[in-house]
Amino acid sequence: MLVIDIVYTKSLEQIDQYLLAHRAFLQRYYDLGILIASGPKNPRTGGIIIALGTQEKIEKILQEDPFYQQGLASYKITEFQAVKSCEALKGMI
Repeated sequence: MLVIDIVYTKSLEQIDQYLLAHRAFLQRYYDLGILIASGPKNPRTGGIIIALGTQEKIEKILQEDPFYQQGLASYKITEFQAVKSCEALKGMI
């Protein structure tokens, strides 16, 4: 599993111009079963994504994100091994 920490590098006004495209990008990978959860940070300085896969695979996928393509955000990927989870996630881990 991976945690992707997104940090906005441009104004929220610029982020909001690409928000619908970003969400469409995310939905594609939810539909493929790669993404588990995502959402904005509070305060809204970026977002968090939880994904399944390898770091290399996720790095490639993130290049499709409109935020990445427009230079609106930076990404930090942390891989971890989930050894405990709630029942709903047991089949994914």
